[in-house]
Amino acid sequence: MLIARIDTDRGPRPALVDPDAQLARLLDGDPFGEYHLTRESVPLPQARLLAPVLPSKVLVAGRNYGDPATATPDLVINLKPSTAVVGPGEPVLLPAESSEVRFEGELAVVIGRRCRDVPEADADRVVFGYTCANDVTAWDIGQPGGHWTKAKSFDTFCPLGPWIRTDLDPADVAVRTVVDGELRQDGSTKEMIRGVAAVVARCSALMTLLPGDVILTGTPAGSGALHPGDTVEVHIDGIGSLANPVLAHPGTA
Repeated sequence: MLIARIDTDRGPRPALVDPDAQLARLLDGDPFGEYHLTRESVPLPQARLLAPVLPSKVLVAGRNYGDPATATPDLVINLKPSTAVVGPGEPVLLPAESSEVRFEGELAVVIGRRCRDVPEADADRVVFGYTCANDVTAWDIGQPGGHWTKAKSFDTFCPLGPWIRTDLDPADVAVRTVVDGELRQDGSTKEMIRGVAAVVARCSALMTLLPGDVILTGTPAGSGALHPGDTVEVHIDGIGSLANPVLAHPGTA
């Protein structure tokens, strides 16, 4: 099942995406609780897709790809605020104070219910689904003092979309990032040092997770710098593609 949020004349609405019929069928209610399918629909090519979820917080797993021999003793976790989230097609704005903003294509986990201290074996019970994410990071701000939450927290630094896939097996899913038509990242979730269940369990041991919260699971090799005028696309097999233009922040010389 594919769950989206779309902009309508009645404001944002959840929708069930039917890719075969190329329709977004509108829902009433809360996808994380009770909802029902309405008779309303929007042609998918005409639908303005929004970020598929508005999380209370975004947790970011770091250094979760590569050689397990180089793994940190504990999972590295940073945070992004909810204000960093944007949807498909919305611009990533490069802040004036950073000269090296990087893309990081990632599989994002969407939490489906309030939870704390979830055992790894039960992690799938609290996962609502998965979406594409770009963990945009001001590398030169984070690197000198290890201030990665600060580096990841600018407005527009967390594109999510295009929708949530609720029935994805995350064990071996291709994650690719393309910038201006050039393939820059080409990895798979099987390369994660800690899998989705382990990441969810560890995050839930640190804090209460709420319905709609998002966990970014790490990025494959190949992250690189973004520049004004770029278009960055994150492709994840089984979910779809998330594309965002890159602009200089208004006022930047």
